[in-house]
Amino acid sequence: MKVLHVITGLAAGGAESQLELLLRHTRHAAEVVTLYNFGSVGHRIAARGVRVYDLGMRGNRQFHSIFRLARIMRKGVYDVAHLHLYRACLYGRVAARLAGIPVVVTTEHSLGETLIEGRRKTFPIRLLYLATEPLSSATVAVSPKVRKLLVAWGVPEAKIRVIPNGLDSERFAFDLQARKLIRREFGIPEDGFVLGSVGRLHASKRYDHLLKAATPLLRGGVWLLLVGDGPERLRLAQLAQEIGAAHRLVFAGERDDVPRLLSAIDLFLSPSEEETFGLAILEAVASGLRVVAAECPALDGAGIKGVRLVSADIPSLSRALLEERSLGPGPRRAQSFPERYDIRTVAGAVDTLYESLLFARGHQSEL
Repeated sequence: MKVLHVITGLAAGGAESQLELLLRHTRHAAEVVTLYNFGSVGHRIAARGVRVYDLGMRGNRQFHSIFRLARIMRKGVYDVAHLHLYRACLYGRVAARLAGIPVVVTTEHSLGETLIEGRRKTFPIRLLYLATEPLSSATVAVSPKVRKLLVAWGVPEAKIRVIPNGLDSERFAFDLQARKLIRREFGIPEDGFVLGSVGRLHASKRYDHLLKAATPLLRGGVWLLLVGDGPERLRLAQLAQEIGAAHRLVFAGERDDVPRLLSAIDLFLSPSEEETFGLAILEAVASGLRVVAAECPALDGAGIKGVRLVSADIPSLSRALLEERSLGPGPRRAQSFPERYDIRTVAGAVDTLYESLLFARGHQSEL
């Protein structure tokens, strides 16, 4: 089979990293189209020999890009179009049908109670999503929570398949040498206690709440390491200055060596209360870290220990941080994860979905 993945952008992010992992473990030939922002993930994918097309879009209303995308699809003669993230879904569904691709799969990576990919779920956004939904053969929800939200939004339940995000847990094993090198890179003492988080610096991630909750610890000599970039970076830097903690806040920026950075952290934090899966949390646990989080759907029924779920308000976060800090760094003990979260299992489930949909379509054609 030949599969074309279409994604909104390829800067560092959860959906983008999942696509990169799927491409490593799929049993089918695959190529990629990004609407814009080729980004660091795009370069890594291309370096592995996967063809990546960049439409180079500059805005959200370049509707002629649908026809450019359809031409790529027709020329490639793909069996499956797999679409990731909201804009790619809208453009990709229409283009795939114009190109005559027999199977169109959508993965919903980031749908919350009130937000989709960090933006408010407005009526026009829902209208466009549902107007193009009939053009999709199936929608993959990354958790039962996302399935429930999709049904409530109007997606037919019969078309939804739950396939979780996957993790290559071996990559996240604690590395003492990396811990020393990363701390040296950012001027953090080897014996310092480091709070850390990985994610896009966006308002929906509530890093401002985290910074305020951690203020007593930061003033007391603890460090905060934020891995990622985004529109909130300047505001967070200003907030840190206002509360007298700027000298303890480190912005690592967008990185492709997250496992090494996790080794430098002592306590992982996830203050967002609208997580659709929580892959960064699982990666932290794989690194042997204790975690304080506001939400993590991936934990439901998974039997994974080491994660403390708390309310996302500042007082609750602050109490949890103070209590966890009192326990010290603690030994790093990586966990064994349920097989369903292994990236090989996840990629196999996605491939099987492609095959079953294509077989069903061929069978219907024969009838």
